[in-house]
Amino acid sequence: MKFTHGIWEHRRDTIIYNATEVASVSTPEPDTLRVLCATRHVVHRGDTLNRPTITLAISAVAPDIVACKATHFKGSQKPSEPRFELFPDGKHLAQDFKPAVVQNGPGNVSTLESGGLNVVLDKKPSSFSLGFHSKTSGKSLTTVGFQGLQYIVGPPNQALPVPLEASTKIADPYYRSGPMTSSRPYMSVSFDLQVGELIYGLGERFGPLTKNGQEIDLWNEDAGTCTLYTYKNVPFFWTNKGYGVFFDHTDILSIEAQTERLAKMQVSLQGEEIRWYVIHGPSPREILQKYAYLTGRPSLPPAWSFGLYLSTSFITNYDEETVTKQLDGMASRNIPLSVLHFDCFWMREYTWTSFKFDPQHFPDARKFLDNLHKRGLKVCVWINPYIAQESEVFDEAMENGFLIKRLDGTVWQGDNWQAGMAVVDFTNPGAVDWYKKHLKGLLELGVDSFKTDFGERIPWEDVQFHDGMDPRQGHNYYSIIYNRAVYDTIRECRGQNEAAVFSRSSTSGGQRMPLHWGGDCFGFWSHDIAGFIAQGLSTDIPDPTLYKRWVQFGLLSSHSRLHGSHTYRVPWLVDDESVEVLAKFSRLKNSLMPYIFAQAIDCCRKGLPLLRAMAIEFIEDRTCAVLDEQYMLGESLLVAPVFNDEGTVHYYVPKGTWTGLLDGKTRVGPAWLEETFDNFHLPLLVRENHVILIGDGDRPDYNWSEKLSKVAVGAMDQDVVEVPVPSFVKPASLATFGRGAYDF
Repeated sequence: MKFTHGIWEHRRDTIIYNATEVASVSTPEPDTLRVLCATRHVVHRGDTLNRPTITLAISAVAPDIVACKATHFKGSQKPSEPRFELFPDGKHLAQDFKPAVVQNGPGNVSTLESGGLNVVLDKKPSSFSLGFHSKTSGKSLTTVGFQGLQYIVGPPNQALPVPLEASTKIADPYYRSGPMTSSRPYMSVSFDLQVGELIYGLGERFGPLTKNGQEIDLWNEDAGTCTLYTYKNVPFFWTNKGYGVFFDHTDILSIEAQTERLAKMQVSLQGEEIRWYVIHGPSPREILQKYAYLTGRPSLPPAWSFGLYLSTSFITNYDEETVTKQLDGMASRNIPLSVLHFDCFWMREYTWTSFKFDPQHFPDARKFLDNLHKRGLKVCVWINPYIAQESEVFDEAMENGFLIKRLDGTVWQGDNWQAGMAVVDFTNPGAVDWYKKHLKGLLELGVDSFKTDFGERIPWEDVQFHDGMDPRQGHNYYSIIYNRAVYDTIRECRGQNEAAVFSRSSTSGGQRMPLHWGGDCFGFWSHDIAGFIAQGLSTDIPDPTLYKRWVQFGLLSSHSRLHGSHTYRVPWLVDDESVEVLAKFSRLKNSLMPYIFAQAIDCCRKGLPLLRAMAIEFIEDRTCAVLDEQYMLGESLLVAPVFNDEGTVHYYVPKGTWTGLLDGKTRVGPAWLEETFDNFHLPLLVRENHVILIGDGDRPDYNWSEKLSKVAVGAMDQDVVEVPVPSFVKPASLATFGRGAYDF
């Protein structure tokens, strides 16, 4: 949200009150500074009248993490505001943590220390400034300074997103008017950016890796990919200057990343209070690790989930016979498969979600699922949080008050998606138990996992939740309570080691319930191989070259799924070579499972993504800072997907000697390289001084210790040594790999 028109003018009918100087400072707790900020320079007592103030609380909550809260009207805070669960694993890392507060230090400042993070408050007249510094490097990280902390009254109304049916006066049930149209005031905080500072994060985004120059509103929407709107908005960013910032708000946040003041990262929201945490790294890996400490570490998905998923796809016609033929086709072509996913039409049309297999197409679902298990497959089924009016369970949900209601007490319903559909109210414990009961019935039938689709098309106007949750502030948060109910159901029935969902919408904390598809913002991530929609709705057959190159990328991602819209994504519908490419890369991924699963464990312990930007691993290399056409799969494998018909790749290797896992050739960096590959190859390089354990199995969860076939060495310049065997390798009989390869 922009509040100014250039340097000199505010936007029409907008009044901005800046924190101008410190009126007083106190220390109500040993780890907290309480600062009263005047919004004009106070010369005499009369200047304290008829003017708002901003109360700022700064607290050291954990090593290298400082919490900040700026408030105008304290009494306006709603008890109905949903809040993230912070430090969900406890504060065990901070047992010996002793913050230091110096209220009146030299130079008319107050300071607060938190591990390697030092906060300096400037108390000189007309000089409000809150500086964050690294004790480790002695450098400034960022500053909330001149016009950096603001209370704003009367900003211009903006309909965001634009009403979909405004021209016809027909109210859209989800986006009738924008979430930022009310006349409530705003709180805003801006962080000064240094020259060359690059901004990363903010969840799923379909544009460039760095966010500089972007206007972003963190509001979960179902608008497809390749747009400004996304399904997984995360109120967290980090920069290449050694720090990250997490905003403790589930409400929509408006981001101006160098788009209003070009030297500032501005964040604003409607309301009387804004809360944020500054996290000191200084490295990206450390920033992400501490962010995960604050919001929750990723859970470890089961080993079988890393294998290839075959989906029945969205609106294809399928039944037992069709599915069986596809599975036979995969098996006869020696394509390893791990999971069969049933998309929407496993249930009868007009009834989603009914939790019941369509009896016409699956007359004996239990027997059929049992046959799939005999093939060595796991079973995933599609669900959503909507209950259609024709569903067998609609009346039960309505009569028991398990559905979101309008303000007049009637059930909220709409026709967009499923006729007469209502939405489960997961703030109602009874509704959660009811939903889980139906899921448990499916698990007992033989289902292993659920694709939790939707979760972002949640009404927020003219509705009420059971626990009084504010509908707008709970809009993004709904995805958390929805996915939590499903994930917990699997965990309770099958155990933690078997729990995995396949979810579309999420926000901060969602990493604790893996996995996700559609956007690279969590520890474990996937996408629809060859695209949900290929060449158009009429044929929807992927271009052969696109299919093969996407297969390579998909099977060198954390998780891998063949899924489309109008057609099945089986390779023989594309061409014969596609069959060979899919078979090769599915086997390749299974062979890499000893490495991949070890890296997955490391990701869970350290809060890192398995697919990670080059900037995370090579922060010292300025070339890596903006690379978004290649990535690291874990810490040891560089992947550069092919994005053209010619098979040409222009990619970068950082300093060191890199060894091709597929071709055995070495590349020496730092260097930009241009190479051409056939459809069976791409740049897949082993990092210098790292090794990759390679196994030999037809599924991802084979006994890795018994079927290790070789070790791929990345130009080792040191001896291979004996190291402890990872705990997941059983029996513990093999343990020869290089120093630094894993950290258990």
